[in-house]
Order: sequence, then C-alpha cells, then structure tokens
Amino acid sequence: MITPRSWLPTPVLSILLLIVWLLLVRSYAFGQFVLGGTLAIVIPLLTYRFWDARPRIKKPFKLLRYGLRVLGDIVTANFEVAYLISNPWRTLKPHFIEYPLILEERFTITLLASTISLTPGTVSANLRMDGKSLLIHALNVDDEEALIEQIRERYERPLKEIYEC
Repeated sequence: MITPRSWLPTPVLSILLLIVWLLLVRSYAFGQFVLGGTLAIVIPLLTYRFWDARPRIKKPFKLLRYGLRVLGDIVTANFEVAYLISNPWRTLKPHFIEYPLILEERFTITLLASTISLTPGTVSANLRMDGKSLLIHALNVDDEEALIEQIRERYERPLKEIYEC
C-alpha cells in the first residue's frame, strides 16, 4: 500500500509549487491544474533525497517571539540607517568584526547569518571553514564588544534555545 507520506514528502512545498505554476502560466484551466499538480508531486519526489533533514523546533513560541523581535529590529534599524545616511556631518565608522559562534548546526548558523544580513546596517560577509566564527560588516560601530554581545543576546542565544537545546 502506498502511504501519503511516500508520494507526497512535502505537502506544503507541493501546494506552493502548484500555486507558482498557476501564477506563471496565468491560467486556471483544468489542464494547467493537472500539469501543475503533476509537477508539484514529481519535483519533491525526485529532489527530497538531496535535502538536509528538517530541523526540529524545540520551542515554537520562542520562535514566534524571535520572529517578532527580528521584525522589530529590522524596522528600527531602517530608521537608524536612514538617520545616519541623511546626516552628512556625521562620520560613519564601518568595521569588520570576527564574531565567535556558539551555534553548531549548519541550519541555525545560516539563520543567524540571514538575520544579521536582513537587519539594515549589518551584513554577514563570510563563515570560516571550521564554522567557528562569522565575519560581519557593520555600517557604524562604536564598540565592537557591545555589538558582539548584542548579537549574541538578541539572536544567537534564542536560536540555540529554539533549535539546538
């Protein structure tokens, strides 16, 4: 007997693929539903073996809180960067920082790097080959240690609690 899990390994991805297909062809004809549905089933079946294992979320409510914190930080940082750029008499102090990681999983390190890059004024530039530190460029740094501690407390520790504990 064929179980639903064996022929539909990622139902959310399949639905998303069907929606994207219908938007790309700009048609809701029956034939497009059939073709899009076939692709939405076949593509995940052919590719799911190459994906990393999905991370287990240990604390989903902390993930929601983390997402809201990141969203708030993005909005706040947009205003700060706009203020810094719009004041020509203010001199910026751009700086590269070697950020030591406490995270160990590739997925959580990727989330941290993406979070840093999403926040205006900071960009994740490089991950060392050993995965022990992240090179970050910041637009305006007064205190390097304060920035490292801020990233650790606001982003890295919550990610460790959510995914790695």
